[in-house]
Amino acid sequence: MPSLGVLPAVLLVAMSLLSTDARAQDGGRWTTAAPMPSARSEVAAAAVGGKIYVVGGYFGETALEIYDPATDQWSRGAAFPHALHHTAAVGFEGRLYVVGGYLRDGTPTAEFHEYDPAGDRWRALAALPTSRGSPAAAVLDGKLHVVGGVGAGGRNTPVHEAYDFATGQWTTLAPVPTPRDHFALAAIGGRLYAVGGRVDGGYARNLAVNEAYDPASDRWEQRQKMPTIRSGIAAAVLDGRIFVFGGEAPAGTFNQVESYDPGSDRWQSHAAMPTARHGLGAAAVGGRIYVIAGGPRPGGTASAANEVFAP
Repeated sequence: MPSLGVLPAVLLVAMSLLSTDARAQDGGRWTTAAPMPSARSEVAAAAVGGKIYVVGGYFGETALEIYDPATDQWSRGAAFPHALHHTAAVGFEGRLYVVGGYLRDGTPTAEFHEYDPAGDRWRALAALPTSRGSPAAAVLDGKLHVVGGVGAGGRNTPVHEAYDFATGQWTTLAPVPTPRDHFALAAIGGRLYAVGGRVDGGYARNLAVNEAYDPASDRWEQRQKMPTIRSGIAAAVLDGRIFVFGGEAPAGTFNQVESYDPGSDRWQSHAAMPTARHGLGAAAVGGRIYVIAGGPRPGGTASAANEVFAP
């Protein structure tokens, strides 16, 4: 029998679906919230001040959509300066930060923008040293870490660059061992975790890899792989765990939900997403994770889904 690394994509998806169905009792409950005003995919989402901000989109969307879980209502902020997709977004100290991604023509960008909710305005910050599409980003110890993605020539880059919010300077850190795109990056317990993804933009070459970065030693190490091989995922941190949602492969999209506990180096499966999709956003607010937008089929599809997961 061939190894899991070379199993056909159709078989991998089928095995994953069976596995998740069998373990749905491991926990979690889904509810449906107000849909996003615009159907999108390849978005980025982040929580800021108890609200969720969704930016970017594969079909040229520039509107900044803002969801308030307290009222279950959407509003709009100042539009992003131009069309952007496969970008990364984080919230930090009351502001939204958007970095990297692809311009409308598919060119990787090094742009870095800050959005101030109080003033409803955007401003450009010091650009990334390395332009890249579909990177992953997370904040750790007052620094924005931007890892991987697709660089010049359409190939994956392992580059790892960090922006110090206190000084406004970028530095280059240890590269991620497995260069990839369409993956998730999460900060928890003083470390970064880079999970899943794909090689050189091909979702027939998905990964289950899980690599942890220790800022004290500036080193990466391998951790327990994600049970489901997938890319085009979203992740959020809640209750000391990293929750990973959705994804795509040639045979279809994923409804898998799996969480990782860094303390035990173990994964757990949870109740499946009501709507399988890729290119989605996820953000945690008030003990729940809001999983928003994303394509229900592989490739250029979109949805306005807003589904809420409570572990």
